[in-house]
Order: sequence, then C-alpha cells, then structure tokens
Amino acid sequence: MTTFPALAFELPPEDRASSPYTGYTRAHWEAAADGLLHAAWRWATPGGARLDLPGPPSHSGVRSDGLEGYARTFLAAAFRVAGAGGEDPHHWLDRYARGLASGTRTPGRDDAESWPLVLDHTVQGQPMVESASVALGLRLTRPWLWDRLEPGVRDRTEQWLRGALRHLPSGNNWHLFPYTVAGFLESVGRGDAETARARERALELLEGWYRGDGWYADGDGRAFDHYNGWALHLYPVLDAHLAGDGQASALHGARLREHLESFSLMFGGDGAPLYFGRSLTYRFAASAGIALGAVSGHTPLAPGVSRRLVNGSLRYFLERGASGTDGLLNLGWHGPHTATLQTYSGPASPYWASKAFVALLAPAGHPLWASAEEAAPSEGPDRVLSVPAPGFLVQSTRADGIVRLHNHGSDHVRPDEGESAADADPHYARLAYSTATGPTSAANTADNHLSVTVDGVRSARRRIHPLGAGHGDGWGWAGSWHVPVFPGSPTVPGLRVESVTVARGRHELRVHRVLGAPDGARAELTGWATEPGGPVRSQLYGLHGWETREEVRAPQGTAFTRWAVLPRLAADATGTAVLVALASLTAEPPEPPSGPRPTAGPAPSADPLETVVDEVEVRRRTGPDGVTVEVRWAEDGTRTRIAFGRGTVAVDHA
Repeated sequence: MTTFPALAFELPPEDRASSPYTGYTRAHWEAAADGLLHAAWRWATPGGARLDLPGPPSHSGVRSDGLEGYARTFLAAAFRVAGAGGEDPHHWLDRYARGLASGTRTPGRDDAESWPLVLDHTVQGQPMVESASVALGLRLTRPWLWDRLEPGVRDRTEQWLRGALRHLPSGNNWHLFPYTVAGFLESVGRGDAETARARERALELLEGWYRGDGWYADGDGRAFDHYNGWALHLYPVLDAHLAGDGQASALHGARLREHLESFSLMFGGDGAPLYFGRSLTYRFAASAGIALGAVSGHTPLAPGVSRRLVNGSLRYFLERGASGTDGLLNLGWHGPHTATLQTYSGPASPYWASKAFVALLAPAGHPLWASAEEAAPSEGPDRVLSVPAPGFLVQSTRADGIVRLHNHGSDHVRPDEGESAADADPHYARLAYSTATGPTSAANTADNHLSVTVDGVRSARRRIHPLGAGHGDGWGWAGSWHVPVFPGSPTVPGLRVESVTVARGRHELRVHRVLGAPDGARAELTGWATEPGGPVRSQLYGLHGWETREEVRAPQGTAFTRWAVLPRLAADATGTAVLVALASLTAEPPEPPSGPRPTAGPAPSADPLETVVDEVEVRRRTGPDGVTVEVRWAEDGTRTRIAFGRGTVAVDHA
C-alpha cells in the first residue's frame, strides 16, 4: 500500500458521500489556500511587500523573486476571499494592502520593500508577469481592498502597474499580462487610450495564435502545453466573466468549452495531469481551466466531473509531497525535482498553482460543489482521441487510469529560431508523455525517442511538422516528420525521419521511416522510462526492421522515480529504413502464463507484446517514395495500414 507524507497544515475530514472519488469538498480548498498562505507569510518582509521564500534564486534575482512571492500568493488569497463574499477570517487582505503600500512607495529602489520596476522582457521582465497577478487580485477583491486604500496608494499602484503597458512583453502569453492590468484599470475607472491599446494588441495576437480544436499556440510557433489552461484561456475568459461582457464571453468561452473536450481526458485516474511542457512546477494550476469552465458555465463537463477533476488534481499533489514539511510549495513535481525546472523558476514560482483556486469563485451552493463527484473521462472506457490542431493523440486505459499523450505537433521552437541539438527540451521533444511517467533528463538516454546515429553522434528532435491525425472507434493515429539535428555539427543533407503512432487499447504501434541516412548510420528507438520493479511497466518490441533490443539505465531518474530504466531497439538505417515496433505502458498486473509449462523446448515468451500483432507486411508502391506498412492485430483480426508518400501519410484501420 502506498503511503504519503503528512501535510504541514490540517484539512477537514473527508466527505465520501458527496466526493466518492477524492473525499474533498470546497472546505478542503479553503483550508489548502489558508495553509499555503500561512506557510508563505512566515517569510514576509516587515512591510509585507515581498515574500522572500527560501531557496536558490531565479535568473531574475532575489528582489524579483520576493515580488513573485507577494503577487502569486495574493492571487490565492483573492480567490479565497472573493469566493467567500468578502469574509476574511485570517485577515489576508489587510496584509496584502500593507504590502501594496510598502512595495509601491519607492519602486525601483534597492531596499527590503520596494518592488522592482516593470521593464521590457529583455531587461527586467519578471515583474511584468507578477503585475498581472497583482492586478487580478485587486480586481477580484475591489470592494474589500482597493476601494479602502488611501488615494495616494491607489495612484502609486496605478503608476507601477502601467509599466506593464509601456514596455515590451515576450512574444507569447506574456501579452495577456498588460491585457489583465489594463482590464483592472478600466474596471476601476482609470482606463484610457493606453489601456485600450494594450487590450487590443493582446486580442489581435491571441486571435493569430488560435489554431482550432480549442487550442492556442503559445506564441507564433507550435508550443502547445498547459499554458492553454492556466493563461491563454484563463485571462480572457475570466476577464469577460468579471466584466459581464457577454460578447467576449461567448467568443472566448466557446473556445474554452472546445478545449475542455480534449483537455479533460488529460488527467489520470489518480488525479495527475500530464507531465508535459514547461513550468510543470505550477502543478495543480493544470486544473484552472477545468475550474474556470465550471465557474463561467463554458464547459462540456457535468459539474460532478469538473469537481472530480479539480479535486483529484489538488489531492494528487498535496499527498505526494508538493507541500513540504514547512507547508511551502517546493520546486518540482511530487517533491523537489531539479530537472522539472527552468532558469526562470524561483522559490515562489510554484505559487502560480494559485490559479487553480479560481474554483473558489463558485460559492458553496454552486453546482460545482453541490453535485456529487462523477468519474473522470479517463475512468471511463478505454479511449483514443486525436486532436489535429496541436498534433496530439491521447490514449487512456481504464484498468490502470494512465493517460498517454503522443506528441506529433508541439515543439517549443520559435519560427525565427534555428534548430540546435543543444537546445533540445525533454519536455517537448519526446514522442510520448503520460500521467504516470516523466521524461529522462537531458543528461541521460532520452526516453520515447527515435534517434539516428551518424559517426557515433545521436540526433535530437526539435521542430516537429505534423502529418495529420485521426481516430475511430477504439483507435487513433497521429504522424509527423522532423529533420534530425546533431550536437556540434550541421544537419546531414537529405536526412529526414517520418513517424506515425497508432494507439489501440494500451498498445502503441510505432512506425518510423528514415530517409537519406548516410552509410553506417544506425537508428535507435526507446520506450517509456519507469522504476525498475515498480508498479508501472514499460515494454517495447520490434516487429520489423529492428535488430537488437536492450535495457538502458537512466540514473538521474524522472519526476516520478529516483532511478529509471528504459527499453531500446537498434538497427542499421543506411539509405531508407522502415522500422516498426510495438510499445506499451501499463500498471495492470502481468497476466500469468496460461496452460502448463512445456517440459522441453524453449520457455514461453516473457514479452506479452509478441502475440499482440501476428502479421506485419511492408510493401513498396509505385510512385515516388511510396511505402505501405500493414499489420494484423491478433485479438480480432483487424488490420492497420499506413501509407507513406512524398511528404504525406494516410492511415486506415478496419
């Protein structure tokens, strides 16, 4: 039986009648907010302007990190108090009002209280991020905080916030920070042409980043990740909700609703969100979009399903060490984990998890809390869902509650950026991610990766070009191509890799075509990285073209295990190579061998994947680059055909 560390703060008793899956209620959310806030405020400066949490600083420095501590915890307090109609039993808003007055008195001065100025993202960018949390917190709590401030403090606060309107954001979700600041200023009668232009500019960019299926790219490239829920949908939908703007709410709310159609499947049966993309130390902020959909009414989910998802995510992290013995959210995933972090991660960064407390804007009688929990989408029948706009294939299995994301479209490479192997990001570059495993670190063998080795150097996957995606009853596929890049050397002329994943049940058919490989090149395919002997098992079996199989160690482990192993296949890839494999990630107990063990001859195979597919055929077609791969699934005799053309792929299953 799994045991979890005790929390540093107390939660109410479980209520299994209304929350049969998690036991959590709205009171648990209030208690969690209060517990996290009490822990953070122990590290406040005397004037309350900065919360200098313990730990190594981010690249923005200690003063910026202290502002981050104030701003991000303020967001949790604001949702907590606003959701209670102004009731503030712990007097949180008094503390934040005092800190606001101290921080804006002499901004830019190098002392214990003064906030750093908001400047261009290339100079001193992090305060712009935090300005949005300050503005949103003030907007949420206006009757109990802003309206009671002295006029001079209001004026100073406005001047500090306007720095976000007058300086350059990063070219991604950052444009929603001045948008949010401007929305607050307009809501308190301080709007002007400057605020209007900031909002217009953000909405212009947001429109260009919308790619369909409810998904935004985080900027002009193809970065699709959790920033959809906790930023790109959250700010415009919440802004429209607070303003009572029906037209804006209809536009942005419809997109959130469509987003949740696919995103709601991306939580495991244990409550875990997908470990995929950057800023994962924000943890249960992943449920912010689910909660906001319920609060605003823009959701396809029944209230009980939304409740189960948000409760499950909060509980998953609280009981796995996200909040340490001191009650602070630490830098990592379950507990501290360095490879989860980015250079901008500082001691207070995890408190962007505060966005999940948007759930508290639903009062006690709201359907989100009045409805009993219902099963999450991943707790229903096995499901495979393609999401063509971001190039995702989502695969869930009811028996173990694991959700897998096969990535054929998200790469976090800017359009103007060269493809350097040195910048390969394990949180985007891998073929697959899940709710039960994390990628190996950049210093270890890459999991879920197809590499080409030339002159002893393995390639990296950077810019991902989607080839399509689709799904049918119980199956689905997604495909992409990339140009392998190598550390310390240019790309190999003509070298290209095309990849297709077909998911069915818990099985993944992985088909790769390597084109233009030089003499002596070799291909390697790795599977999922898991704990040796742990409850989650990784399997990888070559069906065609692969020559050798071995187990590889990853001593740095993953966010889920201190030490990991992963399977690896290898083969010659000179010229053109078509390589077919079957992979599996499962927490189902292994099935015992059926029938008596033979007394002579070879022992029965220990690899359960060997019997899943009973026919594999690779045929070359007439025409340029034409190859068809056809496999027959032993269970029911259905066939999957993958037809490669020149820069195209077509998949059918019948």
